[in-house]
Amino acid sequence: MAPSAMSGSSAHDDIDGTWSYLQDGITKIMLNLQDGVDLRTYMGIYTAVHNFCTSQKATGFTTPGNNTLGPGAAHRGGGYISVNTPHLLGEDLYKKLTDYLTDHLRGLLTESKAHTDEALLAFYIREWRRYTVAAKYIHHLFRYLNRHWVKREMDEGKKSIYDVYTLHLVRWRDVLFQEVSSKVMDAVLKLVEKQRNGETIEYNQIKQVVESFVSLGLDESDPTKTTLDVYRYHFERPFLEATTAFYKAESKQFVAENSVVEYMKKAEARLDEEEERVKIYLHPDIAVPLKKVCNQALIAEHSNILRDEFQVLLDNDREEDMARMYSLLSRIPDGLDPLRSKFEAHVRKAGLAAVAKVAADADKLEPKVYVDALLEIHTQYQGLVKRAFNDEAEFTRSLDNACREFVNRNEVCKSGSNKSPELLAKYTDILLRKSSTGVEETELENTLAQIMTVFKYIEDKDVFQKFYSRMLARRLVHSNSSSDDAETSMISKLKEACGFEYTNKLQRMFQDMQISKDLNTGFKEHMSSLGVKGLDSSYSILGTGFWPLTPPGTTFNPPQEIAADCERFSRFYRNKHEGRKLTWLWQLCKGEVKTNYIRNAKMPYTFQVSIYQMAVLLLFNDKEKNTYEEIASTTQLNSESLDPSLGILVKAKVVNVSPEGEKVGPGTAYTLNHDFKNKKFRVNLNVGMKSETKQEEVETNKTIEEDRKLLLQSAIVRIMKARKKMKHQQLVSECINQIRTRFVPKVADIKKCIEILLDKEYLERLDDDELGYLA
Repeated sequence: MAPSAMSGSSAHDDIDGTWSYLQDGITKIMLNLQDGVDLRTYMGIYTAVHNFCTSQKATGFTTPGNNTLGPGAAHRGGGYISVNTPHLLGEDLYKKLTDYLTDHLRGLLTESKAHTDEALLAFYIREWRRYTVAAKYIHHLFRYLNRHWVKREMDEGKKSIYDVYTLHLVRWRDVLFQEVSSKVMDAVLKLVEKQRNGETIEYNQIKQVVESFVSLGLDESDPTKTTLDVYRYHFERPFLEATTAFYKAESKQFVAENSVVEYMKKAEARLDEEEERVKIYLHPDIAVPLKKVCNQALIAEHSNILRDEFQVLLDNDREEDMARMYSLLSRIPDGLDPLRSKFEAHVRKAGLAAVAKVAADADKLEPKVYVDALLEIHTQYQGLVKRAFNDEAEFTRSLDNACREFVNRNEVCKSGSNKSPELLAKYTDILLRKSSTGVEETELENTLAQIMTVFKYIEDKDVFQKFYSRMLARRLVHSNSSSDDAETSMISKLKEACGFEYTNKLQRMFQDMQISKDLNTGFKEHMSSLGVKGLDSSYSILGTGFWPLTPPGTTFNPPQEIAADCERFSRFYRNKHEGRKLTWLWQLCKGEVKTNYIRNAKMPYTFQVSIYQMAVLLLFNDKEKNTYEEIASTTQLNSESLDPSLGILVKAKVVNVSPEGEKVGPGTAYTLNHDFKNKKFRVNLNVGMKSETKQEEVETNKTIEEDRKLLLQSAIVRIMKARKKMKHQQLVSECINQIRTRFVPKVADIKKCIEILLDKEYLERLDDDELGYLA
């Protein structure tokens, strides 16, 4: 049985007796807990603690009548009342337990001196586990002490008082841990180094040491809370120092003996190992600082040799190694900046080389060959960015910068700054025109998407627009588009890239073609109702403000059959739209004539001709021979239009020229070639001359310059109207910002436009280099 706590003068004897009983039970728990604690002993200890803490020592003062009251003292009517104060003896018991734990731990400290390295580690873990399990039992047995005396002391703000379990941890920390922690940590670090060197270790030991160090992190200001201070100082700090030293030494030696690529593989493996180490037996709190020291020792210390190797990897397309380098250098601050710069320079150089390879003669350069050369470089390095550089935004920006450079400033562009957008527009025209080689719809859509990739990099987007709109006009007028869906898809892409205004006129051109279809249907019905059988013809009404077309540069007297049909359509149109004026674009008209004069022909040939060629050929219905002067007089065509038309007929041997071998021109005569032969029975003679194409390019470029001046002037007026007053330099900068999506304006051109607007009195000069808006 547990001794009962006694009161009175035997209190001192009582604490010794009670503690003697308790100590036996505590020692049994401390040393032989594996045998268990029987219920009798458990209840005996618990009861002894309870009784001892509630024992009272009677002290008092006697009054007449010897009345006794409870706690508290009062003075009444000149007499005294005695006071009975319960004396909580918890402090004595707490001190006894503290002294016991101190002695126990000093004994363990002495034992520990007999062990080193892994043996010390095993000893520490074994004793820690035994000690903390015992602490939980003892904490429960002293629950009454915790609930009353300890709680009261803590509530009063005493910093050196803890609950019984925490007291165990504090004593372990202050008596044993402070003395052995560095040796235990040395043993841990030796184990880790063994593992880093490829040996197998019992890592659970390290895990338990970590848990021990974390458990000892007690917040002195609030014993109910824990911190990681002990763990960080005694475990994390030396662990990180040892890690830094290990990898500095190892990496220095490895780099000296191996290639950079091999080193990257080694560093990558080491970093993976450390991450795994955190997962298996280290505390999660160490993950970030551990990664930082590893990155410093393994990557930052050798970043220069890694970056120097990057160009070699680029030159040899070592994609896997570039991905590895990207992964490593992305771990350190600003590690990738030099790589991005080298990548940009490399792509720009590759692009310029690819263009130079195909640009032997810029004037004869096939648009497809040029665009494919640009796309090949972009596709190659876009794939590299995705696969090796994780599709990172900054590397994508470097790629875009490089592509913008070699697309706009290359060998081909030296012959004219507008060459890239012009060739891109021509390639688009080739794709969207009807051709004998049918292109699958899906393939065409993919190619158009690739064209938009190049378009994105073009600075002079207005140049593309001009050439594209001219070529679209020809496709629509000559019904030469591969499909309406493809045309619509391309315009949608341009609209998405540049906005509604950029494609507004292109869309209006489509609307005009639809309106023209309806007009032709109405015209045929009208002719049928009148009983008039006209030519099999169709007409397109093209709005002057939307189509990039100009009136013909020559007078023309159409053949009688054509003129009569045109007059009938004109009357029909004027009846529908009174007051509108029609201007005939003869240079765009075409038709077919059927032959019945050719000897030995299996079937009649059909010639596809321009309206000018048709006028020339129909003259031979009346005369077998026509001179150049007669043809010119009848058709009213000038030499610039007549000569190319006749020249094609002569070259195709549809007509013979005399004197034989003479060039087309005054003094020559022409007869039909009755022995004409061709593999095809439908022969296309409506072929544009190179001189015409060249002239059209010159006119287009001239139009671009004029449009740019107007665009700049309108931008300046728009800015000044909003701002009223503005410094000259600010106006130039703002104008560049507004216009650069269409083209990159030259400062000199902006200044010229400002001068024009000053002369026109849209703007005025103010003091201090300031301009003002005149309403």
